[in-house]
Amino acid sequence: MEELKTIVGKNLNALRKKAKLTQIELAEKFNCTDKAVSKWEQGATLPDLETLKQLASFYGVSIDYLTEEKNIKNPQYNPKNDRIVFINRVTITCLLSSIIWMIATIIFIYPLLFMNKTNAYWPIFIWAVPANALLLVILNRFFFKKSKTIALASWTVFLWVLLTAFYMHFSFFTNLGYNLWMIFIIGIPAQAVIVLWYILKKNKA
Repeated sequence: MEELKTIVGKNLNALRKKAKLTQIELAEKFNCTDKAVSKWEQGATLPDLETLKQLASFYGVSIDYLTEEKNIKNPQYNPKNDRIVFINRVTITCLLSSIIWMIATIIFIYPLLFMNKTNAYWPIFIWAVPANALLLVILNRFFFKKSKTIALASWTVFLWVLLTAFYMHFSFFTNLGYNLWMIFIIGIPAQAVIVLWYILKKNKA
């Protein structure tokens, strides 16, 4: 068993380095600690079977591959595939963000060109910002393996730009502008909920 732990650990170490990932980055992807990754690679412990399957799938190898000593110096994983996937995900994110702003622009321009109305529709650009932030929250679940840290940042940005959008919109179109700043007080307990959720999920992982 000790020899198996060592072989698996060395294979995992070689594959991680080939993928140009740090132990912290890998730990983030698998919702564990960098200490756990370190113990795997040192041969101190073995990942559980489910995690081992996920690691093999992530690196594009079989579980048998991880247990064979001959693979330690010649890992077959090609990090170029990860770079291609990353570029594609960034491109998709930019494309969807562009669509949001294109829709906002159409909504803004249409009444001016075809309905002879004033530019009263300009607040659509205010709401496009939280819409864009919400898009990032959703894409995080698909593109970053539900990374808790990125989720925390995404939800935090979404919360505060949403409150800012409310503030700006109703400040311009209602008489509540003087006291409307108090809406940001809502953000304090909401931010606390987001942070506590992050801590709970991270500790659970």
